[in-house]
Amino acid sequence: MESTTRSSESAVFATPLASHGLDPAGIVHWNLNSDELHNIAVKRGEAQFTAHNVLLATTGERTGRSPNDRFIVDEPGLADQVWWGSVNKSTSRNVFEGLLQKVQNHLNDADEIFVKDAHCGADPNYSMPVRLVTEKAWHAAFYHNMFVRSDSQDLVDHIPEYTILHAPELRANPNVDGVNSEVFVILALDRGLVIIGGTHYAGEIKKAIFTIMNHILPTKGIMPMHCSANTDGQDAALFFGLSGTGKTTLSADPNRALVGDDEHGWSFDGVFNFEGGCYAKLIGLSKDDEPEIFATTRMPGTILENVILDAEGIPDFDNGTLTQNTRGSYPIEAIENRTEDSTAGHPKNVVFLTCDAFGVLPPLSRLNPEQAAYHFMSGYTAKVAGTEIGVTEPQATFSTCFGAPFMPRHPSIYADLLSKKISEHNANCWLINTGWIAGGYGESSRIKISWTRTLLNAALRGDLDDVVFVEDPRFGFTVPVECEGIPNEILQPRETWTDTVRYDNVANLLAQMFIENFEQYEEGCSDAVLAAAPKVIE
Repeated sequence: MESTTRSSESAVFATPLASHGLDPAGIVHWNLNSDELHNIAVKRGEAQFTAHNVLLATTGERTGRSPNDRFIVDEPGLADQVWWGSVNKSTSRNVFEGLLQKVQNHLNDADEIFVKDAHCGADPNYSMPVRLVTEKAWHAAFYHNMFVRSDSQDLVDHIPEYTILHAPELRANPNVDGVNSEVFVILALDRGLVIIGGTHYAGEIKKAIFTIMNHILPTKGIMPMHCSANTDGQDAALFFGLSGTGKTTLSADPNRALVGDDEHGWSFDGVFNFEGGCYAKLIGLSKDDEPEIFATTRMPGTILENVILDAEGIPDFDNGTLTQNTRGSYPIEAIENRTEDSTAGHPKNVVFLTCDAFGVLPPLSRLNPEQAAYHFMSGYTAKVAGTEIGVTEPQATFSTCFGAPFMPRHPSIYADLLSKKISEHNANCWLINTGWIAGGYGESSRIKISWTRTLLNAALRGDLDDVVFVEDPRFGFTVPVECEGIPNEILQPRETWTDTVRYDNVANLLAQMFIENFEQYEEGCSDAVLAAAPKVIE
């Protein structure tokens, strides 16, 4: 029988736990608020408070996503349109059913479980009701921060389209359960269910729902995007990029209102945030460089993940003892300069962020529409240390649509949608390298955040409209010869290398990597997009 610790929630809920195959023996906490969940998490020993009364949790050995342990059930229906491969790995109905039963039994036997109802999508026209059932108070608090919070009447009438059954303490037996390790994240698209076990890393929760939205929305003509977004009140800007490339940092701008930091939809009306909060990387966080994000780490309601405290209980953001992937989860309301409803108009600027470990790409370059399509499908960046298990230093990678792990459909579906939106609204397209120049990784430091922000703001304001641009002979995009506040020589990476012959060799290597990676997408691409490929110059 379901129970609650809150008398105000004694009403009958539209979707009881029995509909998920659950009949808990312990206490069921329905939709507790943030303060209640934080206090329970500390009382239960799941987390602790910092000196600023901010919740701090650690996730054990899994401090990032576990892509090798994520599966989609291969069964008739929505899964028919999945682009199967090394990213979207399939599993059978039998494997899912077996682990689902174990998750249900595990949650039924728990002393306490926590249910949180919310929505994914700030635009009510495209919002999806979702639910989390978990054995951990701090994960319920994370969910409270990260999804769109519902009012009391919505909670009573809430009928989730997708539910996550979350059992981080339950470990699979790969020899018996048909999975790769003790960790599993399995999406059953047509059953409205996700099961997660064996990992405490909270990011798996939000990325599971993001993946589902990315599969559903294209059929409605809506472009789902792994991007941040902000606006000056008139013109919106999108920032595509993988974790660690600067989406959160660059979208949190005192002169532009934040729409959201990670996941958005581009509809017929404009841009809307999928989430109700932000999940920022905190390693190396500086009050001077990122004041808005730094301030959230002092606000009760925020959750810090895998951050080390000093002797006074104050976070040390330069300490990566547990992981380079330290995180902060906070409700969007913690950012003062934001849009009131987490929506904005159609974007005037589309920015692709890359962390180039080779030191070849310019800090800023301008793309024509065909080059934009090519770079969107390529999704070049470097995996940054700590973002995934086993990544300890930047590694060159291509992640189509700047979010391949979360894009179940063929990349051309998303590329065609984005190209259509860019064309309809005449948006400018930019490629920004937030990684290295001057010899690349190991030879120099990453490009200063202040330089990147100066270049970005100049592009968004239109300050570069009258500046001379020169074409890069290898990659074809155009690069400004000057920008106020920026040393001219860094705009042309070749000029920052002491050995230009070595630069040419490394640049050719990167160009060849682009060409070889894109071979998998050539069929169906227009001649104009194919012509946007870089050239190897002998």
